[in-house]
Amino acid sequence: MNPVRFIREKREGLKHRKEDLEAFLQAYLREEVPDYQVAAWLMAAFLRGLDQEETLWLTEVMAYSGRVLDLSGLPHPVDKHSSGGVGDKVSLLVGPILAASGCTFAKMSGRGLAHTGGTIDKLESVPGWRGEMTEAEFLERARRVGLVIAAQSPDLAPLDGKLYALRDVTATVESLPLIASSIMSKKLAAGARSIVLDVKVGKGAFMKTIEEARLLAQTMVEIGRGAGRRVRALLTSMEAPLGRAVGNALEVREAILALKGEGPGDLLEVALRLAEEALSLEGLDPAAAQRALETGAALEKFRAFLEAQGGDGRVVEDLGLLPLGEELSFRAEAEGVVQEVDAYRVGLAVLALGGGRRKKGEAIDPGVGVYLLKKPGDRVARGEALALLYHRGRGLEEALAELKAAFRLGEEARPLPLVLERVG
Repeated sequence: MNPVRFIREKREGLKHRKEDLEAFLQAYLREEVPDYQVAAWLMAAFLRGLDQEETLWLTEVMAYSGRVLDLSGLPHPVDKHSSGGVGDKVSLLVGPILAASGCTFAKMSGRGLAHTGGTIDKLESVPGWRGEMTEAEFLERARRVGLVIAAQSPDLAPLDGKLYALRDVTATVESLPLIASSIMSKKLAAGARSIVLDVKVGKGAFMKTIEEARLLAQTMVEIGRGAGRRVRALLTSMEAPLGRAVGNALEVREAILALKGEGPGDLLEVALRLAEEALSLEGLDPAAAQRALETGAALEKFRAFLEAQGGDGRVVEDLGLLPLGEELSFRAEAEGVVQEVDAYRVGLAVLALGGGRRKKGEAIDPGVGVYLLKKPGDRVARGEALALLYHRGRGLEEALAELKAAFRLGEEARPLPLVLERVG
């Protein structure tokens, strides 16, 4: 395989052969092909595109470039992925609901970056909980509890990690085939048979329009099916934050309340829909999701999951065990109806307080965040509290400015539907 000829092939808009694509990428993984040639190919692929077959081949090469988990011996192995949003603590509900409904929810999760939060960051606000584990520990907890969430392993799809780092510095991140193959390579390597995808749309999401989100969802569903997996996607709104809590400890608190049936309606709606889709893919009764909530089985599964990974299960009864900063009210300067709560701006407010990362590896404070007292459609009086900020003094002025820009009041409001479309 000649790397220069391979790069020229894509530059001229031609389709690769599967064996050439595999040989080029595996040679890069072995450091036999240099970064600058792979960077040239990434730009050619960015500009010329990859067709459905090429995207599947790329995904499979990345998926099998490292360790691949085998969950086939576990009952109904399922996974879930979100494309990232503000206040998105859905995995903390979907996992326990599915585990309590007869599935094995074994998930590799990442950390948050910029204005979106990561599942591992949220869970690490629980005293003692840890996401790092060996493969043997991961499989043992999946078998014993039916629910395990681990920090992304560098051994899982290592080629994806190398390619993403190169895309990040060569302006080739925003390519649908490259985005979809990156996401799905990790899902395939994690071993689940059925995968539900939550593709966020709107101001607080990476996909700003429904057309972009639909195309990404279709591409990922096609990859999954081509690889022999059962895949379904929901397009869900991220114009406003999901639920009321944004910030790591705050979101765990809200997830626990939701598992008790006391959480916000929008959060429960999205979590139940995703759980029902997963159960349907596995040939199980979708109504089992609601029963798992109503009987308290999902809550007990969440407690068992926390304790299996070293966490203090008492947080289920005592939310005060989760750390929170000092509380400050953010108040309305006028009266009216809340027309908009810009999810992106709220995410930036939490970032300013120290609850998110501006660059990878940066330390975060689990106890800071924003709790929304008012959401679109709510009427407010002048001077009434719109939100509560939890802070340690850092970035307070910037956070207040972002919240001021996030809230828009008017005469009336028509909140948008949450679940916009189903793909697959």
